[in-house]
Amino acid sequence: MTSITLLGEAELRELVPLDLAAIDQVEAAFLALATEAVAMPPVLRLDLPERNGEVDVKTAYLPRFGSFAIKVSPGFFNNPSLGLPSLNGLMLVLSANTGLTEAVLLDNGYLTAVRTAAAGAVAARWLAKRHTPRVAVLGAGEQARLQLRALMLVRRVERVRVWARNPASAQHFAVEMTASLGVPCDVARDVHEALADADIAITTTPSRTPLIEAADLHPGLHITAMGSDAEYKNEIAPAALAAARYVCDRAQQTRVLGELHHALNAGAMHAGGAIAELGQVIAGQAVGRADETDVTICDLTGTGAQDTAIAALALKRAHAVGAGTIFRNDMKCRE
Repeated sequence: MTSITLLGEAELRELVPLDLAAIDQVEAAFLALATEAVAMPPVLRLDLPERNGEVDVKTAYLPRFGSFAIKVSPGFFNNPSLGLPSLNGLMLVLSANTGLTEAVLLDNGYLTAVRTAAAGAVAARWLAKRHTPRVAVLGAGEQARLQLRALMLVRRVERVRVWARNPASAQHFAVEMTASLGVPCDVARDVHEALADADIAITTTPSRTPLIEAADLHPGLHITAMGSDAEYKNEIAPAALAAARYVCDRAQQTRVLGELHHALNAGAMHAGGAIAELGQVIAGQAVGRADETDVTICDLTGTGAQDTAIAALALKRAHAVGAGTIFRNDMKCRE
């Protein structure tokens, strides 16, 4: 008989808040990609255009953990008209020794949101200047809020400017973040105004056309770009990418579906060129920011390694406090 731990979103929100421990856990996943024999297949994506939906499946085995996660992440973008969230999903946790199911994390996408925000904080920790008082946020949704909260765990922020296609959403974001974070946040007229004197810019949109141009770059700027997680998404112009010191989460992914993908297609960057990964920067195998005047861009597409890492943290904490419902599954031995 095997025991499977079932955990729902409410429990997982209590067990895995967006905190420094979550950021450190995701940083460990980046480091593992550079220093361990990680097994991480390409992202599997099922498109359902007639339903305005897609499903991503990500997974990875990291030797440092005794289990690994397989994440199923649907996005059905007509759902709000039905009173349903656009994003949901779950993580299945399996033993790395036996392959038996250890847990089902019914997080509705919460753990993905946390690990994505944590990854942004890791990027800023390793690539941004030490002094970063001014922050620009492009987008005003859940991930924009989480990215800003995560950033403030690793950097001191004194002023925020937000831009979104919907001015009302940007205004709501500014009011909410000012009240909850105690940092002045105002609305920029356009992307160029938002970035004009920013030390860090965070892009969190599903844009299909570039928002940031080469003219928006200035010495010392760091950009964390996390919106382009599909081939058709693009937040940064190829010329801007080519003009900066480029770092990504996983080169084999960003060549296919990240900002790099568009720069390669446009001929702005060379397909055979060396691409630095964030884990390599953390491990000291590649250069991130060389000096205060560098412009750095971190292209984050989200990896199965991050999913396994955050799932491992959730399960460890659940076991420590006895959280979750235990399902006992009868099993007969078969040859």
